[in-house]
Amino acid sequence: MKAFARCSAAASLLLTTLTAAPASAAPGPVGAAAELRGTIVAALRARATGINYGDCDPAEVPAVPHPPAGLRCGTVSVPLDYARPDGEQIELTVSRTPATGKDGGRAVPRQGALVYNPGGPGASGMYFALAGTLPVWKRIAAAYDLVGYAPRGVGRSAPLSCEDPRQYGKAPTLAPTRPSVSYKRRRVAEAKAYARGCARRSGSGLRFFNSLNNARDLDVLRAALGEDRLTFMGASYGTYYGSLYAAMFPSHVRRMVLDAPVDPDPAKIWYRGNLDQSAAFERRWADVRDWIARHDDVYRLGDTPRKVQASYDTAAARLARRPAGGKVGPGQLQNAFLTAAYYDTYWPGRAAALSAYLHGDPKPLVTLASPDPKAAAAAENGGAVYTAVECNDAPWPASWAVWDRDNTRLARRAPFETWDNAWMNLPCAYWPEPRQQPLDVRTGPGALPPVLLLAAERDAAAPYSGALDMNRRLAGSRLVTERGAGTHGIGGGPNTCVDGYLDDYLLRGRLPARNASCAPRAEPVPGRKRAAG
Repeated sequence: MKAFARCSAAASLLLTTLTAAPASAAPGPVGAAAELRGTIVAALRARATGINYGDCDPAEVPAVPHPPAGLRCGTVSVPLDYARPDGEQIELTVSRTPATGKDGGRAVPRQGALVYNPGGPGASGMYFALAGTLPVWKRIAAAYDLVGYAPRGVGRSAPLSCEDPRQYGKAPTLAPTRPSVSYKRRRVAEAKAYARGCARRSGSGLRFFNSLNNARDLDVLRAALGEDRLTFMGASYGTYYGSLYAAMFPSHVRRMVLDAPVDPDPAKIWYRGNLDQSAAFERRWADVRDWIARHDDVYRLGDTPRKVQASYDTAAARLARRPAGGKVGPGQLQNAFLTAAYYDTYWPGRAAALSAYLHGDPKPLVTLASPDPKAAAAAENGGAVYTAVECNDAPWPASWAVWDRDNTRLARRAPFETWDNAWMNLPCAYWPEPRQQPLDVRTGPGALPPVLLLAAERDAAAPYSGALDMNRRLAGSRLVTERGAGTHGIGGGPNTCVDGYLDDYLLRGRLPARNASCAPRAEPVPGRKRAAG
């Protein structure tokens, strides 16, 4: 997936919940039993140790004008290799804001900790402890401690790196939709070098940065928080390892929300899933162009989607000849509009910047699309974690001929994102570490508390077919669909219908009797003066 990504009990109850996992949930590779035992050992140790909290680092939790009361940060230790729980330990950074206990003027009982992951792989959730400052989260923040964390490899949690951050995200770049043989040859060489760089810069423990270990880390974090059962909300990639957690530790789940579910089918992890994603981005790019065309009176980019595409292509060609501000080429233009395919709130700003550029003012596009040197280290780290996790998680085609065949075919009907996605993932063809076999996520009736799934029908980053498959695989789960919408991650957003289901589940444990749907959110409001960023 292309990236741009949380009260002590009696010891007897602790031991029961830590060891209760059905045999069918164990991952397939040899050593799974040792890793399960290692998880139990690590969780017991974390339960006894807890988390030693202190002040938060502004580099991980942004400073805000009115931070929530009690905001604190700390670390929890987990084994690098769960088959050797007494071996090398790594520390995961954690943020926590205690439940406020008040919803308006009404006292609210505390329900425990809500742990959140925003996806990626490679994204940090440390900022989630601030969510209670937003009106839409206040009711949930009244009942739950809001807990974010940086998964292994991310931020200060045993950070990974694959190349010098000064070289990462270099600009300007090209983004050919029909790449030449020589361009492909250069990108293959770069992918091989990147894979070698990951091994060289990240060391011998690189193989242990994978989704199964992310799920095990989540159980250790649960224990360190003092929770007998986990309440978890994951978005995007966070839904994948959330589903792994549900399959591996079903008796440890209290409530679970999976927002923008990734298809957990082992056959889709991750090569086929990325091809599906590229096809879905073409549909979403059509939505963006249709909206811009309907507002041609504002943007003057064309009154049909085809004409908007022509305007985009004209801009890309000009930028290839002369990058805007010396930093914005076709690759940076494509990336700016890729984010618009994730979030429709970006449509007005992207359209305004493109229009300004084509009508003689490059400044909005330069401001919008130029790489930020200050963010280079974090971006490089996120890219390294993304690559390591996806490459470690599953087998990938090792033959460039397979990649070339599949992406050439797909790009004929889905040119917008296909090759960009392929280059992002190509290091996995040359990955030097052993691969995991993906767990076949399935839970039987009654094995797992009912799970709430949230999905937008036209989501491109997590195609809707994945939500349907997740719904089938997690027995008793309920899927709430935002019809006709495509924003990636819909919980805690502007759709009050979706948020009603989210609140009802987290605060009262209630799910709809059957799968449900909500009308789409309002479309973005056009305007030439809307901020390009």
